[in-house]
Amino acid sequence: MSYAKVLCVGLVGVAGHLVEVEADLAAGLPAVVISGLPDTALHEARDRVRAAVVNSGQRWPNRRITLNLLPATLPKFGSAFDLAIAAALLGGSGELPLLPLDRVVVLGELGLDGTVRPVRGVLPMVAAAARAGIERVIVPAGNAAEAAVIPGVRVRAVDTLHRLVTFVRDGAPLIEPPVGESPPIGDGPDLADVAGQELGRRALEVAAAGGHHLALLGPPGAGKTMLAERLPSILPELDDEAALEVTALHSIAGLLPPGGRLLRRPPFQAPHHTATVPSLVGGGSGLARPGAVSLAHRGVLFLDEAPEFGKGALEALRQPLEHGRVQLARTRGGTEYPALTQLVLAANPCPCAKPAGDAYCECSPLARRRYLGRLSGPLLDRIDVQVRLPAVRAAELLAGVGDRESSAVVAGRVAAARAAGAERWAGLGHQLNAQVPGPHLRRPPWRLPAPDTAELRARLDSGSLSARGFDRVLRLAWTIADLDGRSRPVRDDVLEAIQLRTGDAT
Repeated sequence: MSYAKVLCVGLVGVAGHLVEVEADLAAGLPAVVISGLPDTALHEARDRVRAAVVNSGQRWPNRRITLNLLPATLPKFGSAFDLAIAAALLGGSGELPLLPLDRVVVLGELGLDGTVRPVRGVLPMVAAAARAGIERVIVPAGNAAEAAVIPGVRVRAVDTLHRLVTFVRDGAPLIEPPVGESPPIGDGPDLADVAGQELGRRALEVAAAGGHHLALLGPPGAGKTMLAERLPSILPELDDEAALEVTALHSIAGLLPPGGRLLRRPPFQAPHHTATVPSLVGGGSGLARPGAVSLAHRGVLFLDEAPEFGKGALEALRQPLEHGRVQLARTRGGTEYPALTQLVLAANPCPCAKPAGDAYCECSPLARRRYLGRLSGPLLDRIDVQVRLPAVRAAELLAGVGDRESSAVVAGRVAAARAAGAERWAGLGHQLNAQVPGPHLRRPPWRLPAPDTAELRARLDSGSLSARGFDRVLRLAWTIADLDGRSRPVRDDVLEAIQLRTGDAT
């Protein structure tokens, strides 16, 4: 037999596609040709596979070898095809009977000594195989726990090419994935640690309940970073669907913790202010990798000292915030990553970052305006909650921790508010108030009575609030009503929403 075929999976973004690895061995000058839009890592597979086959005790066929990856129009990236290529090549040379690999997806990178090394993105690859009707997969031993997360798929692992060969040829058993419960979610920062800042705590609770973006402005030491870091602690744990999405993104980025279990806690990403545009929204040569905004999918993206970020990096976030996804175009094809994240910005009022008060701050009014002006109007217009935090007073700082609400207490109210919103918007296909389109809120039956929105309409007519801001205030009002247990917002809810949006008392 001079032809053989083994199944594998290729990734484009988070979408996996079944790939047929074909091997044809013919008479002629010895050579290895790989077709099917391979990248550099795949072109180099010919040398890795040759060394791995020889060092595993197998005979290398001294013939003209053509390897084809179908569909040929789909770009192929990475080294996860190595093991499938080796199996197809040995099958085509007659060394292996490939019947045991019929309808089996084979994944893994080969070392020169024949070891099978873990690869990135195994979880979305196995999920794609399951959607295609594949029920058996073989993965590297280091990825076995991760692959076993996908239901309905029988996962087996190998640590060497020799183990795969003895399985196919002699029926020797493969490695079973480790069995164990998911590790408990550890305790993170608690909201009870934050001294004072009742307005900031309320803003954080409203943002969590409705999925709203948040901007915290205030002097150094006011608690902006502490509040932002505690936002994940009051968010609900991820359900199965969301956990699979988040875990798949971290698998592609190679950031899964040991054990490969589903990530249940909403992710928290806090890139440094020197972060570039590709590191924030995704990029890289060949297949674009997910950036911080996608790694924070279903969680929180925190930009501390936001005015210090580059203008291009901040402006690149506008489209993901509006649409909940990142679309990256490259010469070898486009990539799309989900980015349903809550953005939290924190900023000092001026560049000197000294304690509040004219006796300490050395910045002129112009310098202050220029500093905060680095956050563009169009970006801030997409931030639902914008609050100015006062400096913490000594009495608040020294008060007992037992007098402050913990994250667990606040998380209970947030979960109840989210459940109320999800039930209300189920017919529209939305779960959070922040996701509801503005036109729905301005039409019956969701339109609020004119007396309740009088102040809001006056601000829109005066130009102090944009049309986008008008809709975002309405969304905030619905979230406030959900937190307070009301079926519809009232006038006080709208006034509080205006205060949270603009930072002005009404």
